Amino acid sequence: MERLISLLIGYLLGCFLTAETVAHRWAGTGAANLGDTGNPGMANIMGSLGFVPGIVTLAGDLGKCIAAGLICYGLFHTEGWIIVLYAGVGCTLGHDFPFWRHFRGGKGVATTSMAIVLYAFLPGLLSNLAGMGVVFATQYLCIGGPVIPGVFMILMLIRSDVEAAVLAAFLTLLSLWKHGPAILRIREGKTKKTDVIGAVTKKLKK
Repeated sequence: MERLISLLIGYLLGCFLTAETVAHRWAGTGAANLGDTGNPGMANIMGSLGFVPGIVTLAGDLGKCIAAGLICYGLFHTEGWIIVLYAGVGCTLGHDFPFWRHFRGGKGVATTSMAIVLYAFLPGLLSNLAGMGVVFATQYLCIGGPVIPGVFMILMLIRSDVEAAVLAAFLTLLSLWKHGPAILRIREGKTKKTDVIGAVTKKLKK
């Protein structure tokens, strides 16, 4: 029951889409009307409105996952840190499928990344670095998304944390579902590449 409640709390917090607030504040319109994708996430906001709005969006998405984890751990700490991961999974579901937006949300990369770091800092950090490495190497954001929970799943299996590995597998499948269309379009040359390092370098030079 504690795990189900944590999923629900995480879901409700995840339904708050930072990108929507940022889009209305900086552009006077919803995130759905911005960029090529209309995705309510950091990448679309940063590409459409600039570096600062993108960072604010990222901070908000990370923050709601932290809040979900802390609330659930405070309520059900006797269950251990696994309760934080359940909250993070719920937060990702809320971000991806917010009820108030007809279940059309973002892709949950930020919430997934924070959830695994909160649960197991070093494996979570290594998983995020692996995802970043793939993005830097391929310049495809869509590939990095599933890699992060996928690597975390493997690390959890190595340390025999089966419950965490199952949750990570779910997050991996969820990420593949959200990023799948873009991944399939790579062979057709229809998925946009993103030079993250180049973009950051340009921002720093300004």
